[in-house]
Amino acid sequence: MVESVADDLEGPAVVLPRRHDHHGEPLRLLHVHAHPDDESSKGAATTARYVAEGVEVMVATCTGGERGSILNPAMERPDIEANIAEVRRNEMAAARKILGIEQVWLGFVDSGLPEGDPLPPLPEGCFGLTDPQETARELVKVIRQFRPQVMTTYDENGGYPHPDHIMTHRISMAAYELAADPAAWPELGEPWEVSKLYYHMTFHRRRLAALDAAMTEEGLESPYREWLANWDRGEDWEKRVTTRVWAADWFGVRDAALLAHATQVDPDGRWFAIPLHVQRRAWPTEDFELARSRVESSLPEDDLFAGIAVESPVVPAVEEASA
Repeated sequence: MVESVADDLEGPAVVLPRRHDHHGEPLRLLHVHAHPDDESSKGAATTARYVAEGVEVMVATCTGGERGSILNPAMERPDIEANIAEVRRNEMAAARKILGIEQVWLGFVDSGLPEGDPLPPLPEGCFGLTDPQETARELVKVIRQFRPQVMTTYDENGGYPHPDHIMTHRISMAAYELAADPAAWPELGEPWEVSKLYYHMTFHRRRLAALDAAMTEEGLESPYREWLANWDRGEDWEKRVTTRVWAADWFGVRDAALLAHATQVDPDGRWFAIPLHVQRRAWPTEDFELARSRVESSLPEDDLFAGIAVESPVVPAVEEASA
């Protein structure tokens, strides 16, 4: 299925209008992620769509992914394992270029994913053991400098219960409030109110069931059959989705960015087992939950900038030529 990714990078079929906020400011979107690769596995097609629209997009990566497992058999080599931190930074640089985004490292240390019963303690000094009210300082600095109208993060369970994902949620929620508080770290710059904050909600049962059914209709083997049979999140979780962003034309860009994280994804694994034309037909959106908002918008939404963005005026060609 990987060959279809390159074929898809010829460009989207839709040219989107340029927009700005009600004050004439460029639209800015900040994604807060735990590790390098999360920006490519969660909401990356939405990112690519907004970049194509002219939105300024930044990713704040909380950790360096130093303790991440190598999940691609082809990358299980001593030289990779010995230099995993540098390798993951290089992978992030490649993904950043593909997505067309800015990116900043917050500088915290990967906690790893503890396994066992009982679970072992987290490593001393890791991100998962930090105080979110203090750790949020680094993210507040980014928010005040970048001044996003919209911010995304994970839900209260981290999307899945990885300690770094849960801590990413906690510092994001703290920073959303503290960045707007003039009494909090005034040395970091002028306060900034993020208008809307979303949780990533792409991996919900209804979407996976639609993809599973579409694969069956195509006469293909679904990679989600076992996952659906053992689904343990309940039906209420997916009811939290408030916002579905159409991003089908950018699924190929998403996959290319994810493949750039070669230590983290197997190109022959289930993430690439469903052809892009099947994905576009069965579920052409990426989904989010509006968790906090300082502006009015009507639910359900199809745009993270609903209630914020207005279309930029079209400049006549004659004026452009004479400018």
